[in-house]
Amino acid sequence: YPGISIRMIDVGHMLGSASIEVSVTEDGTTRKIVFSGDIGNQNHPLLRNPHYFTEADFVVMESTYGDRSHGEVPDFVGTLVEILNTTFSRGGNVVIPSFAVGRTQELLYFFRQIKQDGLITKHPDFPVYIDSPLAIEATQVFKEHMYEYMDQATVALLKQGVNPLSFDGLKVAQTADESKLINEDQTPKVIISASGMCDAGRIRHHLKHNLWRPECTVLFVGYQSVGTLGRILQDGADEVKLFGETIGVKAEIRKLNGISGHADNNGLMQWIGAFKATPGHVFVVHGGDEITDLFASRVQNELGLRATAPYNGESWDLTRDVMLKEGNREKIRREQATPKPKRAQKPKLEKPKKEPKRESAAYERLIEAGERMAELINQMERSSKKNQHKLASALFTLARRYDKR
Repeated sequence: YPGISIRMIDVGHMLGSASIEVSVTEDGTTRKIVFSGDIGNQNHPLLRNPHYFTEADFVVMESTYGDRSHGEVPDFVGTLVEILNTTFSRGGNVVIPSFAVGRTQELLYFFRQIKQDGLITKHPDFPVYIDSPLAIEATQVFKEHMYEYMDQATVALLKQGVNPLSFDGLKVAQTADESKLINEDQTPKVIISASGMCDAGRIRHHLKHNLWRPECTVLFVGYQSVGTLGRILQDGADEVKLFGETIGVKAEIRKLNGISGHADNNGLMQWIGAFKATPGHVFVVHGGDEITDLFASRVQNELGLRATAPYNGESWDLTRDVMLKEGNREKIRREQATPKPKRAQKPKLEKPKKEPKRESAAYERLIEAGERMAELINQMERSSKKNQHKLASALFTLARRYDKR
């Protein structure tokens, strides 16, 4: 587009992630605006470390971990070996809810190293299943672009003839029938499945088959948002509901700490500190209100940069670097001043007395969709009446369409 150009560099968060520089020329004057995107963590397997822009007039940067440090890099392989040995000795499975892009491939990298070094002595041939069509496709994309986009350690392995994401015992499940067969096999195994927070997808079926077994382990390898099934399990729930059934939680619940694709507060400071030409203004976004304010203050105090954390609805004229409209801070005041209303009771979904055959994957998917809709109805309690009426109308329309009475 005339007067506008963009440039992107690798930001190291996941395959294909980038920071973007936008150059805008108006009336003979050019301004550069850099958008950080999600800034990647340092020294993680496969991906390169973040690259840095060095000049900009304005910067818009994320602050996800602006208030904390990841600490020292944990021994991921050592922790995984301990979990595998303990679980396999009990005759159980290790079930891992994992995000399809990035986290699954990191895990494969670790399992390849564990197999290569013979670190599981009593069950060296343990199978590892990827049960997520998206994760399978993403892994293939990783394999096809290793030389162009992976870090030096990965390229060195490739030059030795080692595929960092492949090993004996790695299996994939593309179809629903292949997914079901995984739990019929009694061999102790690793099951990697999506979604990473257990709110949808095939992982819920694996939880249904393994949560009640004390010999099994459910291993979380990523952040679990409040209210998700993953967070509920991580917080120590004794039982959960899956596909209309109450499942007792007897499996061991573990978390692989420190495995994050995001830069911590020091990594964020390193990214903004790489600008040699001082930016005129840094806008801190993509974090909780308290975190963005805190990190903006740190950028201002330690680097001497003008930094602010915009609130919802805030607007700026960048030609003059002045605020045109102040952001809306009502949300913070309301949450601090008034107690939270009681959470509405979650609508109950019950299966018909005469249950369909268990092999009906379509019906299980329908039950899962119903549970998700019940959660959505609960979340709509604080939404506008207009949105509540719209959703109610849509649901009544669906009910009339499929009601056979």
